[in-house]
Amino acid sequence: MTTDTSQLLTVPEVMAHLKFGRSKVYDLIRSKRLTSITEGRARRIPETALHDYIRDRIEEAA
Repeated sequence: MTTDTSQLLTVPEVMAHLKFGRSKVYDLIRSKRLTSITEGRARRIPETALHDYIRDRIEEAA
């Protein structure tokens, strides 16, 4: 699977999208509920991982 860089989100972009704070986003990453990749100090979240997280939360709430 190839991921185009326009599909990789920064932590602040994910924070804005979910309206969560920085700590909450990093907690989700640490708990493996939100997939991310790291290259050096740069952490990126694939847009598909964000959509998967949202979908999973909706399914849990149902």
